[in-house]
Amino acid sequence: MSQKTTTFLMFQNGDAEEAMTFYVSLFEDSKVVAVSHYGPGEPGPEGTVKHATFTLAGQEYMCIDSNQQHAFGFTPSISIWVACDTEEEIDRLYAALLEGGQALMPIGSYGFSTRFGWLADRFGVSWQLNLA
Repeated sequence: MSQKTTTFLMFQNGDAEEAMTFYVSLFEDSKVVAVSHYGPGEPGPEGTVKHATFTLAGQEYMCIDSNQQHAFGFTPSISIWVACDTEEEIDRLYAALLEGGQALMPIGSYGFSTRFGWLADRFGVSWQLNLA
Protein backbone atom coordinates (compact mmCIF):
# COMPACT_ATOMS: atom_id res chain seq x y z
CA MET A 1 0.00 0.00 0.00
CA SER A 2 1.33 3.44 -0.88
CA GLN A 3 1.04 6.38 1.49
CA LYS A 4 -1.62 9.00 0.88
CA THR A 5 -2.34 12.39 2.44
CA THR A 6 -5.80 13.84 2.99
CA THR A 7 -6.76 17.26 4.31
CA PHE A 8 -8.65 16.88 7.61
CA LEU A 9 -10.85 19.72 8.88
CA MET A 10 -11.91 19.88 12.54
CA PHE A 11 -14.92 22.10 13.21
CA GLN A 12 -15.72 23.21 16.78
CA ASN A 13 -19.16 24.81 16.41
CA GLY A 14 -21.18 21.82 15.23
CA ASP A 15 -21.15 23.05 11.64
CA ALA A 16 -19.02 20.42 9.87
CA GLU A 17 -21.95 19.05 7.89
CA GLU A 18 -23.13 22.53 6.87
CA ALA A 19 -19.60 23.46 5.74
CA MET A 20 -19.08 20.18 3.85
CA THR A 21 -22.45 20.49 2.07
CA PHE A 22 -21.67 24.11 1.15
CA TYR A 23 -18.23 23.26 -0.24
CA VAL A 24 -19.57 20.31 -2.27
CA SER A 25 -22.17 22.65 -3.83
CA LEU A 26 -19.45 24.99 -5.14
CA PHE A 27 -17.18 22.61 -7.06
CA GLU A 28 -17.76 20.22 -9.96
CA ASP A 29 -16.82 16.55 -9.43
CA SER A 30 -17.62 16.90 -5.70
CA LYS A 31 -19.69 14.75 -3.38
CA VAL A 32 -20.26 13.65 0.17
CA VAL A 33 -18.79 10.14 0.31
CA ALA A 34 -19.71 9.07 3.86
CA VAL A 35 -20.97 10.65 7.08
CA SER A 36 -21.36 9.16 10.54
CA HIS A 37 -23.07 11.12 13.30
CA TYR A 38 -22.84 10.96 17.07
CA GLY A 39 -25.76 9.05 18.55
CA PRO A 40 -27.36 9.13 21.99
CA GLY A 41 -24.87 8.56 24.80
CA GLU A 42 -21.79 9.04 22.62
CA PRO A 43 -19.12 11.60 23.53
CA GLY A 44 -20.21 14.25 20.97
CA PRO A 45 -23.49 16.16 20.76
CA GLU A 46 -26.12 13.91 19.17
CA GLY A 47 -26.45 14.47 15.42
CA THR A 48 -23.10 16.21 14.95
CA VAL A 49 -20.47 14.73 12.63
CA LYS A 50 -18.35 11.99 14.18
CA HIS A 51 -16.50 11.52 10.89
CA ALA A 52 -17.16 12.45 7.26
CA THR A 53 -15.40 12.01 3.95
CA PHE A 54 -16.10 14.20 0.92
CA THR A 55 -14.48 15.20 -2.35
CA LEU A 56 -13.96 18.64 -3.89
CA ALA A 57 -13.03 18.62 -7.57
CA GLY A 58 -12.07 14.96 -7.15
CA GLN A 59 -9.75 15.60 -4.16
CA GLU A 60 -10.59 13.78 -0.92
CA TYR A 61 -11.14 15.60 2.39
CA MET A 62 -12.27 14.50 5.84
CA CYS A 63 -14.00 16.47 8.58
CA ILE A 64 -15.41 16.14 12.08
CA ASP A 65 -17.25 18.16 14.67
CA SER A 66 -14.85 18.07 17.61
CA ASN A 67 -16.45 16.64 20.72
CA GLN A 68 -14.13 18.83 22.80
CA GLN A 69 -13.47 22.56 22.70
CA HIS A 70 -9.89 23.54 21.93
CA ALA A 71 -8.08 26.84 22.43
CA PHE A 72 -7.31 27.00 18.70
CA GLY A 73 -9.20 27.14 15.44
CA PHE A 74 -8.41 27.31 11.77
CA THR A 75 -5.50 29.57 10.78
CA PRO A 76 -4.78 31.23 7.42
CA SER A 77 -1.27 29.76 7.65
CA ILE A 78 -2.81 26.70 6.02
CA SER A 79 -5.34 27.19 3.26
CA ILE A 80 -7.02 25.37 0.41
CA TRP A 81 -5.54 26.48 -2.91
CA VAL A 82 -7.91 26.54 -5.89
CA ALA A 83 -6.62 26.94 -9.45
CA CYS A 84 -9.47 28.55 -11.40
CA ASP A 85 -9.77 28.31 -15.18
CA THR A 86 -11.83 31.47 -15.84
CA GLU A 87 -12.47 34.91 -14.36
CA GLU A 88 -16.11 33.94 -13.92
CA GLU A 89 -15.09 30.91 -11.85
CA ILE A 90 -12.74 32.82 -9.53
CA ASP A 91 -15.29 35.60 -9.08
CA ARG A 92 -18.13 33.12 -8.32
CA LEU A 93 -16.07 31.12 -5.81
CA TYR A 94 -14.64 34.21 -4.11
CA ALA A 95 -18.09 35.79 -3.69
CA ALA A 96 -19.66 32.57 -2.38
CA LEU A 97 -16.85 31.74 0.04
CA LEU A 98 -16.53 35.35 1.26
CA GLU A 99 -20.19 35.60 2.33
CA GLY A 100 -20.05 35.86 6.13
CA GLY A 101 -16.26 35.48 6.03
CA GLN A 102 -13.28 37.80 5.87
CA ALA A 103 -11.18 39.02 2.94
CA LEU A 104 -7.46 38.48 3.57
CA MET A 105 -6.38 39.66 0.10
CA PRO A 106 -9.18 40.97 -2.15
CA ILE A 107 -9.18 39.71 -5.73
CA GLY A 108 -6.48 41.58 -7.58
CA SER A 109 -3.14 41.47 -9.37
CA TYR A 110 -0.29 40.87 -6.94
CA GLY A 111 2.70 40.37 -9.25
CA PHE A 112 2.84 36.60 -8.81
CA SER A 113 -0.64 36.36 -10.37
CA THR A 114 -2.82 38.58 -12.51
CA ARG A 115 -5.94 37.51 -10.59
CA PHE A 116 -5.71 36.16 -7.05
CA GLY A 117 -7.81 36.32 -3.89
CA TRP A 118 -7.38 34.97 -0.36
CA LEU A 119 -10.12 34.75 2.25
CA ALA A 120 -11.35 33.00 5.38
CA ASP A 121 -14.89 31.68 4.92
CA ARG A 122 -17.69 31.89 7.49
CA PHE A 123 -16.49 28.62 9.05
CA GLY A 124 -12.93 29.95 9.46
CA VAL A 125 -11.38 27.85 6.66
CA SER A 126 -8.85 29.76 4.55
CA TRP A 127 -8.96 29.65 0.73
CA GLN A 128 -6.53 30.98 -1.87
CA LEU A 129 -8.07 31.35 -5.32
CA ASN A 130 -5.86 31.85 -8.34
CA LEU A 131 -6.64 32.35 -12.01
CA ALA A 132 -4.46 29.72 -13.67
